[in-house]
Amino acid sequence: MAAKILIVTGDAAESLEVFYPYQRLLEEGYQVDVAAPTRKTLQFVVHDFVDGFDTYTEKPGYTWPADKAFADVDPAEYVALVLPGGRAPEYLRNHPEVKRIVEHFFQLDKPVAQICHGPLITLATGSLDGRRTAAYPALEPDVAAGGAGFVDGEAVVDGVLVSARAWPDHPGWMRAFVQVLREKAPVD
Repeated sequence: MAAKILIVTGDAAESLEVFYPYQRLLEEGYQVDVAAPTRKTLQFVVHDFVDGFDTYTEKPGYTWPADKAFADVDPAEYVALVLPGGRAPEYLRNHPEVKRIVEHFFQLDKPVAQICHGPLITLATGSLDGRRTAAYPALEPDVAAGGAGFVDGEAVVDGVLVSARAWPDHPGWMRAFVQVLREKAPVD
């Protein structure tokens, strides 16, 4: 059986930030499970940049079924964790089961990839204190308030934590994460 990676996400996650790592990690030979607050079909969104707008726009994106509800996740079954961005992390960060899952990965020093607004989740667990991370640039004050160092980069590696700003960083972000996985959690 292939090593398993968990994606923690929910409604209003950025479509590209779920599907790109999902497909890239399948390509590497990992089994990838999507976990959400409940086992249901999730509605993702597409964030785009439009000339004249001061921030990104949001449009409906793809739908995708969650494989597991958070309460049914045994994090010990997984070698790594992926935290996509979008708006989902704003509400997922307060979910007690998400905190339980994320804390497991950091306590055991398992690989974690986070992007865009994903660091809102790790900040809420206190897991970023003393670490360096990329995030969507508007989160720089949140990162600093959580005791972490903000880095404006496409693939920031701090031990087994790999972070990026947003979906335009996917190639560098996943390249760095796959390198960490090959060293720390290779495919069976």
